[in-house]
Amino acid sequence: MESAFAERLIEWQQTHGRHGLPWQVSDPYRVWLSEIMLQQTQVSTVLGYYARFLARFPDVASLAAAPLDDVLALWSGLGYYTRARNLHKAACMVMGEFGGQFPHERSQIERLPGIGRSTAAAIAAFAFGQREAILDGNVKRVLTRCFGVEGFPGEKKVEQQLWALAESLLPNQGMTAYTQGMMDLGATVCTRSKPACTICPMVDRCVAARDGRCAELPTRRPKKAVPTRYTVMMLAVHQDRVWLERRPPSGIWGGLLSLPEFDSPEAVDAWRRERGAGDLLPVWPELEHVFSHYRLIITPQPLRLDALDGRVAREENGGWLPLAEAPDAGVPAPVRRLLQKLAEER
Repeated sequence: MESAFAERLIEWQQTHGRHGLPWQVSDPYRVWLSEIMLQQTQVSTVLGYYARFLARFPDVASLAAAPLDDVLALWSGLGYYTRARNLHKAACMVMGEFGGQFPHERSQIERLPGIGRSTAAAIAAFAFGQREAILDGNVKRVLTRCFGVEGFPGEKKVEQQLWALAESLLPNQGMTAYTQGMMDLGATVCTRSKPACTICPMVDRCVAARDGRCAELPTRRPKKAVPTRYTVMMLAVHQDRVWLERRPPSGIWGGLLSLPEFDSPEAVDAWRRERGAGDLLPVWPELEHVFSHYRLIITPQPLRLDALDGRVAREENGGWLPLAEAPDAGVPAPVRRLLQKLAEER
């Protein structure tokens, strides 16, 4: 027997939910791509990237065959670049281990790089109609408020409780509308702040609405101080070219091209004097970039080089790119802004 919760949610989604999004199709490749892009990123931001990505990589075969640099370049600015690297790895795995056919079962989908239980369940539900529970941030918020679940959802014990609850509510049919409805309810009605309780289909059974606890639930993560880190980025220019270096494959901005980093402008000057190369220009104003776990303060240090030789750059770590092309390469968002400014001032 269908739960009353599921029946009501499916009916609400069909009338009031989001429809017409470009990834609301049964094509598993498009569903998968959207689910990865939508991790930590809002729909409004993803729409443009999604369209450009599909235009360049219309199917899993074209994505697997592409150089990683091309994938990172199209992802540039979307953030959380591990997603792009895992997307490429997963495409290669689909071609190599699954014969180019996207796996149907959640357990198989979950084997692909960058896909956890909830994302695998969403793909299985949307692309194949599988009866699987999802538990992303929106769903956790809906369940904690509606059923009065106490405790920070990131804690293992609380998360296990939410998984059990999510599975108990699943309908026997209508999985696409139900899964989309869970996402829509959290994204458009049961929002983090100022939830629209008066138009919520669950308001008469919601513990948080009944007890006036929407601001308290879900329980927030215990606060931690967000550290601040500092770096100096060198903008080494020769004529109409700028030097970019490849970052290590793991970690922040892994695998992207970026500007060489130093501890201070004095360190840049020492590097320059050791090589007898060029002239330092005045530093630019600081640029702040916020990650999920720390703030990065960037001091841009321009350096004009009159000549190039082997002492200036390590060719194995990067190369010289034309200034007109550098902002469109696979570079982090703050580096793109610096390169754009550099090109404008030339």
